[in-house]
Amino acid sequence: MRYGLIGEKLGHSFSKIIHEQLADYTYDLIPLTREELDTFMTEKKFSALNVTIPYKETVIPYLDEVDAHAQKIGAVNTIVNRGGKLKGYNTDFYGFRYMLQNNGIDVAGKKALVLGKGGASKAIIAVLEELGASEILTVYYKENPATITYEECYKNHSDAEIIVNTTPVGMYPKSDDCPIDLSRFPNLSGIADVVYNPLRTQLILEAEKRGINAAGGLEMLVAQAKYAVEIFLDTQIDDARIAEINTGLVKERSNLVLVGMSGCGKTTLGKLAAEKLGKTFVDTDEIIVERIGMPISDFFAKEGEPAFRAIETEVQHEVSNLNNAVISTGGGIVKNPLNVEYLRRNGRTIWLKREGDLLQSGHGRPLAPDQAATLKLYQERIPLYTAAAEAVAENSGTLEEGLEAILAAYEKTLK
Repeated sequence: MRYGLIGEKLGHSFSKIIHEQLADYTYDLIPLTREELDTFMTEKKFSALNVTIPYKETVIPYLDEVDAHAQKIGAVNTIVNRGGKLKGYNTDFYGFRYMLQNNGIDVAGKKALVLGKGGASKAIIAVLEELGASEILTVYYKENPATITYEECYKNHSDAEIIVNTTPVGMYPKSDDCPIDLSRFPNLSGIADVVYNPLRTQLILEAEKRGINAAGGLEMLVAQAKYAVEIFLDTQIDDARIAEINTGLVKERSNLVLVGMSGCGKTTLGKLAAEKLGKTFVDTDEIIVERIGMPISDFFAKEGEPAFRAIETEVQHEVSNLNNAVISTGGGIVKNPLNVEYLRRNGRTIWLKREGDLLQSGHGRPLAPDQAATLKLYQERIPLYTAAAEAVAENSGTLEEGLEAILAAYEKTLK
């Protein structure tokens, strides 16, 4: 009895974790080249499979039967072997529909753009049609009779209200990329991205920045897996399991990012929070010191603040790719909004807030050599910390109270 996922590159797939929480079987990740795919599908040495990029259409000729729904979509992501006969289904449809409805993204009567024309896009278009989108346009990077180009999209369809990304643009390790410029679409009310690594893609972050309702791909992945398991095992699973597994994954994979003034307790409490949550502790100032080979105060004196900030941003960019960490940041990272954007990709930003007269000063802090300078700097940065924070944890009492506040704030950001 072999269950698993086939695709070309599966190194960062969460499917094994999800399936083994949903069902009592071992689920294998099975990367296949196009040459290997033919042998694998012909031999049929599996009980049931999921299919991902780029084989959702390629596998169809190997199937003895295709579910009517999947046939209409023209793509298969679920295959069951019943006595040597292969039948294909499409659970991406149900996963995407769940994601839209669970996040309150209403597409009825709205103009929608679907980025990409691969196997995933077909299921997305089917959902948009079922839910009553008024117009659906597929956007592709080159000329194609069935699609429009990005240039045409910007020129003639800036009135779009829904955008769905089905391309791998923005996926790790190219997390800086964004598939489309949201500033060109003033009427947007909903964004969905099937990419789930990072947890929040640049597209999702751009949407959140503009106050647009947005949903990332992890929830869709969990939902479609739930529906796939039901087909695999001919069983029923409560939809509540989708939210349960998704929340657990987000909590485990997300970084807890502490921002706040130097001397507010980020390192001390960060280490305690990491121990409590079973996460790795990372101090970005320690990484910077190791990189520059001297104390930060010496670097400030020798090279100046702009040179330091440039290195600081490089480090935030690097650590933003981590998962399951508690990250203590330098007090000034909020001066560059890009730092916060990077850290939010896989993290939840918590402002560790401490009363000004309790903040430490001196001890090699180049911008806060004494209490007066510290208080002045704190007042200047309050708006920046406010903007950066997804939640606030007060730390003006005991260590235990501070830790409890951080953990509560982190839980709040996951809901």
